[in-house]
Amino acid sequence: MDYLLDISNIEGHRETDDGIVGIISIALSMKLSLGKQGYLVARKSTFPSGIKALADYVHSKGLKLGIYSDAGFQTCSKTMPGSLGHEEQDAYTFASWIFSWESLMVILWSVQGIDYLKYDNCNNDGSKPTMRMVSRADQNEVYAEYARPGGWNDPDMLEVGNGGMTKDEYIIHFSIWAISKAPLLIGCDLRNMTKDTMEILGNEEVIAVNQDPLGVQAKKVRMEGSLEIWAGPLSGYRTVVLLVNRGSTREAITANWDDIGIPLDTVVEARDLWEHETLHEQFKQKLTATIDPHRADLDHLE
Repeated sequence: MDYLLDISNIEGHRETDDGIVGIISIALSMKLSLGKQGYLVARKSTFPSGIKALADYVHSKGLKLGIYSDAGFQTCSKTMPGSLGHEEQDAYTFASWIFSWESLMVILWSVQGIDYLKYDNCNNDGSKPTMRMVSRADQNEVYAEYARPGGWNDPDMLEVGNGGMTKDEYIIHFSIWAISKAPLLIGCDLRNMTKDTMEILGNEEVIAVNQDPLGVQAKKVRMEGSLEIWAGPLSGYRTVVLLVNRGSTREAITANWDDIGIPLDTVVEARDLWEHETLHEQFKQKLTATIDPHRADLDHLE
């Protein structure tokens, strides 16, 4: 645990100004059991000093400690107790370990400056990572209208860096989570992060879209076969557009202004958030890009 925390500091994985938070996943499995009166206790073989001491150490590193629980009788591993029927009791226990607040919250927006408590939705269906990511994105998009500051839809932790996807698929994954205003919770082992993984997770321009103060979740505004157009408003009368090619051939994708909520007579500049460059031309009525298979183009329009 000390090694993992030290790595997260050295490599710059502590909370950034844009609010990305690395949940300490090795602690989230918790190795908890039920003690007297049904209170959760840490197993001494795993956490000999207890969770409070661990939390103090994590905080001394400038990090936040996340606790992973479940709104059922067991967590998804089927080996640890869940919180069903003990929600208030467990919230009090968690608060006594690491929090300065006393109410039970499911997911907390990072700019509040407090530690994270996550209740799992147990939607790991055992399918291939790419298909699982696509499925979660589609399921999450259905509830876009309910997302707003104070309550965010959570399609689960990021799979970036866990294997099973190409770099381009990881970029699609991170892009959709970012424009969906999903909590950006790193789900890979920090000790084994590649340069590509670090660059994807640390893209400040994409993170800024996720943290935009307007807080509106982007939606899939049009789909033609395997081609998708996602879009959403940002603060300052700006728009974010994601063009996704889920297919197996190179295709041109066009986002029309009436698809993405821009007045037809508006002329915009586009900035590619993955290439970190503002495109030389100005765009009227539509934006078109030719996208390779399993790739995406993420642009900020203003």
